[in-house]
Amino acid sequence: MSAHTLLAPGHTSSEQPFQRARPNRVPAVLRGRLADPAWVRPSVLALLLATALLYLWGLGASGYANSFYSAAAQAGSASWKAMFFGSSDAANSITVDKPPAALWIMALSVRVFGLSSWSVLVPQALEGVAAVGLLYLTVRRTSGPAAGLIAGAVLASTPVAALMFRFNNPDSLLTLLMVAGAYCLIRALETASMRWLALVGVLTGFGFLTKMLQALLVVPAFALVYLLAAPNPVRNRIGQLLAAGAALVVSAGWWIAIVSLIPAADRPYIGGSQHNSILELTLGYNGVGRLTGNETGSVGGGGGNGGQWGATGATRLFGTDMGTQISWLLPSSLLLLVAGLWFTRKAARTDRTRAALLLWGGWLLVTGLVFSYAQGIIHAYYTVALAPAIGGVLAVATTLLWRHRDRLAATGLLAASILVAAAWEFHLLDRTPSWLPWLRHAILMAGAASAVLLVVMSRLARRAGLVVAAVALTAALAGPTAYAVSTARTPHTGSIPSAGPASAGGFGGPGGRFNGQRPGGFAPPPAGQLPGGLPPGGLPPGGFPAGGFPPGQVPGGATGARTGGAGGLLNASTPSAAVVDALQANSSRYAWVAAAVGSNSAAGFQLATEKPVMVIGGFNGSDPSPTLDEFKALVADGKIHYFIGGGLGGGRGPGGSQTGGSNASSQISSWVQSTFTATTVGGVTLYDLTQPAG
Repeated sequence: MSAHTLLAPGHTSSEQPFQRARPNRVPAVLRGRLADPAWVRPSVLALLLATALLYLWGLGASGYANSFYSAAAQAGSASWKAMFFGSSDAANSITVDKPPAALWIMALSVRVFGLSSWSVLVPQALEGVAAVGLLYLTVRRTSGPAAGLIAGAVLASTPVAALMFRFNNPDSLLTLLMVAGAYCLIRALETASMRWLALVGVLTGFGFLTKMLQALLVVPAFALVYLLAAPNPVRNRIGQLLAAGAALVVSAGWWIAIVSLIPAADRPYIGGSQHNSILELTLGYNGVGRLTGNETGSVGGGGGNGGQWGATGATRLFGTDMGTQISWLLPSSLLLLVAGLWFTRKAARTDRTRAALLLWGGWLLVTGLVFSYAQGIIHAYYTVALAPAIGGVLAVATTLLWRHRDRLAATGLLAASILVAAAWEFHLLDRTPSWLPWLRHAILMAGAASAVLLVVMSRLARRAGLVVAAVALTAALAGPTAYAVSTARTPHTGSIPSAGPASAGGFGGPGGRFNGQRPGGFAPPPAGQLPGGLPPGGLPPGGFPAGGFPPGQVPGGATGARTGGAGGLLNASTPSAAVVDALQANSSRYAWVAAAVGSNSAAGFQLATEKPVMVIGGFNGSDPSPTLDEFKALVADGKIHYFIGGGLGGGRGPGGSQTGGSNASSQISSWVQSTFTATTVGGVTLYDLTQPAG
């Protein structure tokens, strides 16, 4: 086998010199395509098996991970209505602040297998394995099986991918849908197929129903590539793109239209909006507001420098918050993108290698620039959406240059990309110098040695060239793989998880701890400020301590799940048996066994009891749901048994200043405290709403 054959595209039998017949006794799933070299199918199966082990091993250690979404999945498993709307509880008081597509899959899993951490988290792990497999198939169609394997390995070993495919946020499904859209686009390019192009629109539309406008960041690249490279007249291409756009609008808009047309009295309140409007949520909180920072009722953000979410600018993806999550191979991918486009500059308009570079490069650049300059809410784990694009660019460009390795320019660029990757990984690993201190030196030495040998590759024997390529690839993947394995070994809970070893710090629970100024995240807030600017419930006399909260001592659960207590902004608590017994007593008499301010304050109690717990004020406690009058009416009708004290105060920032959200939750808390008697059960303050004080 020649080195050229190893990395050559594999579309048809004419492109593959290997036509070996294989014994019939070998199962087809292990044999693979007859036109493939013998190493292809075992390598693909090994990649998928390794990915499955990475994403599934010890998954239950994270418990319910993000309890905010786990509680909604539990609600959806108990009520089809709650599942359709994405409600936080089965009695349908309020929805989560995202569309429900990701919840539909989790809710069905919980309905079939019962409520457990595995039934909640396994769907995301399987989505990750599917995304790796689909990325392999997509890249293979333009650049051959070896390129597909490289792309799949890059995605599987990216730390933030290992984080999110073991977590229950919507980002995992969104990533899978975007990769599936790219696969369909490549299929559409081959024959100018309207069917495949329409499917691109449908998948993107369902991505919109997963995480709204973020799903549309790939649309410019998709449209540009088809317009430039499809093998049919330009008039036909434009018409097909318009039809695909219509498919996108229909697949994204049907749920939005239904929710908009149903009277407010017959559906839950739309969480994340201030006026019970799905369009407000779509265009504001989850839309343009993410770019401008103008997100009424949110937990902060905004400002020219990014506010609570870090400084904006071209270096944001390489900085302390996002660098170790996604940027391991980002500098090399940008270099290789430019090199690949230069080498294909004279290719035919329909050249599929250049089309693939434009597809993955456009995806990478548009999404990366939006993440870099967005002034609203943005978390480091959003960058998982960049991982398939980085893998695609690296794989396509590397195999392209490898096929031209007889030219000094090609080998020089390959060597430069390896040196850049090794140097940048050394820098990233140096941010956690006490963790595997030998690794960064080994990567740098292996990268430098393989880069030198790549330059003189034409003088090496064929097998020696393959060994050099293998060493270079190993060096490039060693850093992110080590971080990904460490991520998989660490339980993650809360709303803001972070990839990497524990020494890298984090925010919002184990695997995401509020740990002082960490390499990957936020500094401790100034005096009087919680992350996002919301005050906790139950502050000690004297209010906020001077100088801010010590690391690991932020009220409201920001350090991780607690036993007892009411939870907080970022994490749910684990209620004691006494609290669970109290809430479950006579639960059939009530629509909600309890009510609590803030989604995570309520989530732990709902997951422990598997009974509806009303979320007052939505995720941040700043939505006007319910209003004080509405809450009084529900209490008068005997719909709610207990009010859980503590949690969040609504709609106010540091020192009580308004953030633009509603203060209905604060009004409700004050009314409950003045009207009903507090009782402490298992460390939790409960108010029996059926027994007014006095």
